[in-house]
Amino acid sequence: MYRVMLVEDDLRLAQLVTEYLVGYEFTVELVTRGDTALASFKALAPDVVVLDLMLPGLDGMLVCRQIRDLSEVPILILTAREDSYDEVSVLEQGADDFVNKPVQPRVLLARLRALLRRAHGKPDAESGPMVFGALAIATSDRSVSWRGQPCILSNTEYKLLLVLAEAAGQVLSRDALLKKMRGIEFDGLDRSIDNCISKLRRKFDDVDSEKIKTVWGEGYLFSPSAWG
Repeated sequence: MYRVMLVEDDLRLAQLVTEYLVGYEFTVELVTRGDTALASFKALAPDVVVLDLMLPGLDGMLVCRQIRDLSEVPILILTAREDSYDEVSVLEQGADDFVNKPVQPRVLLARLRALLRRAHGKPDAESGPMVFGALAIATSDRSVSWRGQPCILSNTEYKLLLVLAEAAGQVLSRDALLKKMRGIEFDGLDRSIDNCISKLRRKFDDVDSEKIKTVWGEGYLFSPSAWG
């Protein structure tokens, strides 16, 4: 059972997130002010921090920096802002990931599990596969099932699907995808990501590109609600 420190002053949202995560065997400790977050972090020693940016007392960006100076614990940012500059800023301050509001609880759960897997350096077998409707991705044995049947993917296809699913609901550029998959930057000419996306769409009957959406000029988005 993992302990989550949720730093959020919206009590209605905090209750929603808490009730959902508790159902998946997380414990959640709520902190409602930025200026008490660091002391609470030291006292609670959580496994992961979910941190709002707009907080009374102290801005979430500064809270993120304070926690990162003290610990390598995974930090996931909740933000209502849609400015890409803010997204880059929180990552530069030491955050590991972010989820845009309004929060979809199952997206938040998937992202938390992904952060915890990376933090512990191994698949989180107890948490089971990542499930999005009829799609299930099991990181323990790198298997994928679609509509109850095994789906055979190449190593590259599996890596790309996993990266997209772990960032469900978030647009990822080609550059971001290549960095996560291979550790290299997009040179403007590499079409391997586009080709692999096309193969995934064919295998998952994504004729209308609703499951893996193209966001023109930005990249690709895994839509968690489109998998049936």
